[in-house]
Amino acid sequence: MDIIRNKDGSLAVPVVPDRDATDDAVTSETETRTLHPGEGGYTDALAAWDSQQDPSRGNPVSTAAGRDEAMAVVHAVAEDPKHVSEAIDALDDPDASAEALRHVLIGGTPSVQAFASEVAKAEGGDILPAHKATKIIGEVLAEIDSET
Repeated sequence: MDIIRNKDGSLAVPVVPDRDATDDAVTSETETRTLHPGEGGYTDALAAWDSQQDPSRGNPVSTAAGRDEAMAVVHAVAEDPKHVSEAIDALDDPDASAEALRHVLIGGTPSVQAFASEVAKAEGGDILPAHKATKIIGEVLAEIDSET
């Protein structure tokens, strides 16, 4: 079962139920758990969701230009969340930005926190909480993937 990203940014993640030691029957049913930005495991689940979108993509590589544009698009979406596609349209290289954002995600919450701090220093404004930055990254990646 795949991870499903909902419109609100939450993720439906498959969870195999624990087997009761006294139960002789083996259950192969998979249940799901919904994770919201900021919850434990969300960042890892978002990275796994992104990877399942194109398993042949390989490991992300972050370039300086891609990271600069990634910071700009995250800041723009944080300022005006209703205009994700417009912020992406303003990018010179959406693929490089997506790679930079994927690179942030695979580093987990500490990487997202450091990235959010860099965004605030480079673009101005307050530092985004990690869960908000992660949600924005997911929205941007989903939009870039839908346009390609």
